[in-house]
Amino acid sequence: MTGAGGPQDAVARALDALGTGAYLADEQGAIIAVNARGAQLLARSAAGLVGHDAHDLLHRNSCGEPVPRAQCRIRQSILSGHTDQGRGEWFERGDGTLLPVAWMTTPCDTGLHPSPTLVLFHSAGNSGRPAQRPPASGRLTELERLTLLAETTTLLTSTLDIEEALRRLVHLVVPRLADWAVIDLIGVRDEVSRFAVAHAEAGTVVFREDLQGPMPPVPQESRMPLSRALRGVASSFAGPETYQGPPDSGIAVEQRRLFDATGMHSAIVVPLRSLHEVLGALTLGRADQPERFATADTTLLEDIARRASFALENARLYQRQRKVAETMQRHLLPKLPRTSGKTMTARYLPAPDDSQVGGDWYDAFTLKDGATALAVGDVVGHDLDAAAGMSQLRNMLRAYALSQQQPPSKIVEWLDQATRDIAEVSMATLVFARMTHTDAGRCELSWTNAGHPPPLLVSRDGVAHYLTDGHGVLLGIAPEQVRPDATAEVPPGATLVLYTDGLIESPGHSLDEGLERLRRHAASLAHRPLESFADELLARSRPPDNDDDVALLAVRNAPDPTAPVG
Repeated sequence: MTGAGGPQDAVARALDALGTGAYLADEQGAIIAVNARGAQLLARSAAGLVGHDAHDLLHRNSCGEPVPRAQCRIRQSILSGHTDQGRGEWFERGDGTLLPVAWMTTPCDTGLHPSPTLVLFHSAGNSGRPAQRPPASGRLTELERLTLLAETTTLLTSTLDIEEALRRLVHLVVPRLADWAVIDLIGVRDEVSRFAVAHAEAGTVVFREDLQGPMPPVPQESRMPLSRALRGVASSFAGPETYQGPPDSGIAVEQRRLFDATGMHSAIVVPLRSLHEVLGALTLGRADQPERFATADTTLLEDIARRASFALENARLYQRQRKVAETMQRHLLPKLPRTSGKTMTARYLPAPDDSQVGGDWYDAFTLKDGATALAVGDVVGHDLDAAAGMSQLRNMLRAYALSQQQPPSKIVEWLDQATRDIAEVSMATLVFARMTHTDAGRCELSWTNAGHPPPLLVSRDGVAHYLTDGHGVLLGIAPEQVRPDATAEVPPGATLVLYTDGLIESPGHSLDEGLERLRRHAASLAHRPLESFADELLARSRPPDNDDDVALLAVRNAPDPTAPVG
């Protein structure tokens, strides 16, 4: 078995004795070692395997085409660290043939950190079958046409990311139907942009960035093919001869440039049109393929464009809803009060692009008795309702706290009972606290915790520990339950950290691991100015595979002016 050495050598000796293919993959899915049998089955050298992403290099469908990452069980089991097995998958061998495999993945304790995943595989059929790649002539059988339409629907509707959907569309039609694919999109205020110009080269799809970018506006009277498609009028054929005469618009100038640069001799331009609007146009062109597009091709391409448009409209609607929710969430998050004797800062990070909006929030305000109220919470759910419920919950908490001078537990008990009448909130977690300065000059924190991760207190000297007292159940679980209070002193120069679970939770790792990671990073940053402390704590502690939003509130008690420096 070949790999990086060290602890892998023992694994190498063991696996090389097995009669099955095996490789080790790191937490990102890259091959870090492979045994001799695995290299033999894959008709590849160990050097040609180690260091490469296993999914991108090997995994194909029965036609020899790359499998979308989101649909790969092997990759998902590697990333999650779970044991899994299956069959009906294909690996591409070094000679371009396909190897049908049965496989199993399992975490492997090799002494490395983090632990890699062991992937075992063997042939599950007739190996060496040539990859059944789509014909490059553009002529498809009826079965191939139906397969292409099914793939279009499956691949494009399985993502809500517009750019990813459009790139999948390009890979579906190039080189299966054409040498070139061009996608023009209509954006806000009817502005047109050339999203993609892609070409098939040596079995891969290459994007020509020099031909992409902003486009002139759509002329309303032009009868040129792209102008008609962008108005949603009809599909049209085009060739270099179409643009030989005087141009009737700026778009015609760009189209002449496109045909000159690509060498396309035949093209068809199809509208991307949903039920509600024209989204853009898809142009397929042939330069290397000798056959010209014919009328018989129109039906297939319009069907592809119709399915693509449906997926694009869904993605656009999703992104619009997400933007509305994020905007509302950001605008509802408060400005922090100015208080004597302490400084505070807050951060809110939305979930990554492929995730939904959540209900994380923070709040800080001054009470009538001069104490500072602090809160961080998370409404269960990932949608616009969660963001709306967050707003209602925060406002009700403020109203109770400002109108009633009661301990945190009593305020949260009232809030818990009120959640039954908030339609958008089924359950939520919350830490609510009061920070006061006593006559003796001490800073005291009292709080109650409704099912939320515990606050973290970091001393000036870098001693960090969690405030685990005062813990009760989530809001909305038992509204009649009496909630506990807890108190603790906040020493001079100490930093209190309130946060949501997106900072500590990640797939494949325990909650204790996340809490320990946060504690150690917070301790190491104890001497940082508060703004830098918050930025670095987020950057270092937030898991890279986090799919949740994060809210963080940090409050620092003023240092003792009589304490020695250093």
